[in-house]
Amino acid sequence: MKTIEIEPTFEGWQAAARALLREGVAPTQVRFREGSEGSQASLPGHAPTGAAKVPREFLDLARQAAAATDPGRWQLLYETLWRLTHDDRELLKKVRDPGVRRLRALVADKPDESHADSAAPFVPAGAGLAAMIEAAARCRGCDLYRHATQTVFGRGSEHAKIVFVGEQPGDQEDRQGAPFVGPAGEVLDRALAEAGLAREKIYVTNAVKHFKFEPRGKRRIHQTPRAPEINACRPWLEAELTLIKPDVLVALGATAARAILGDKFRITKDRGHFVSTRWADKTIATYHPSAVLRGEDEAQKAELYGMLLEDLRKVARAV
Repeated sequence: MKTIEIEPTFEGWQAAARALLREGVAPTQVRFREGSEGSQASLPGHAPTGAAKVPREFLDLARQAAAATDPGRWQLLYETLWRLTHDDRELLKKVRDPGVRRLRALVADKPDESHADSAAPFVPAGAGLAAMIEAAARCRGCDLYRHATQTVFGRGSEHAKIVFVGEQPGDQEDRQGAPFVGPAGEVLDRALAEAGLAREKIYVTNAVKHFKFEPRGKRRIHQTPRAPEINACRPWLEAELTLIKPDVLVALGATAARAILGDKFRITKDRGHFVSTRWADKTIATYHPSAVLRGEDEAQKAELYGMLLEDLRKVARAV
C-alpha cells in the first residue's frame, strides 16, 4: 500500500493521480493523505507529459469535489478516474452506479463558495490588539470553531518590526491558547535564537486561528485548512498586519505563503527571497518549523532546519 501526500487541492490531487496512472497503481494499492507542502517526493514517479484522456464532465466534477470537506474525496476521485481509463469511458452516464452516485452526491453537498463564511463581521474596526483578541474569542466566521478548544490569536507587541505568520494552531496551541508553543514552536525558538532574533520582540500568528484536526483514537491529527477556511479567517490576519505595519513579514510554510503571496507560490523553489507586498516592503517565505519535524530521517531534518535558519538570518540582517 502506497501513501501519497498531496496538497488538498484539485491540482495537487491531479498531479499525484497522473503519476499513479503512469505507474499503473490501482486504487486498492494507494491511500491519499493531505499535507501542507504537497511533497512531490512522495509520488511514485514524475507526472507524465500528457494527461490521461477522460471526459470533460469528469474534470468539472473533480474540480467541484476537490472543494468538498469529505476526507475520502481524493480516493473516490482516483477510483473513478481509474475506472474511466481502464474499464468504462461511459461510466458517468450510469446514474445507478454506486461510485458515480457517491461522486455526484459529494458535489451536491459541496459548500457554495459564492456565500462563503467570513470572519469580517466579528472583526472590530480600528481596534487594538487587546480588543481584537477579545473579539476573536467569539468568532464564528467558519465551522472550525465548533471542534477547536478555543481561538488562538497572535501574540506579541503591536509595535513589533517583524511578524511571523504560520498555517494554523496545532494540538498544544489549541490547548494552551497561544501560537507556536508546541513542538514546532520549540524548533522555531531554537532557530530564532541561532539567528539572533528575540522571540519577545516579534509578533507571531497564524493564517487560520482555529485548530483543524481529525480525531484518531485519543489523538488529534492535523488537517490542512481548505481555501474557504483560509479566506474566511483572512480578515483577522489583515487586521493584524494593518495594525502592526511590520518592517519584515515572514510566511512560515506553504499555506501562509499562499495566503500572503498568492496561489502560484511554491516553497520549494520560491523561498528565501524578499519581495514587496502591501503589508511589508520586505516579505519573505520559508519552511514551517513543522516541516523539520516531518523530515524522513536526521539528515533531511538537518537540511530543512538549515534552510529555515538561513532564511531567518536574512530576516535578522534585514532589520
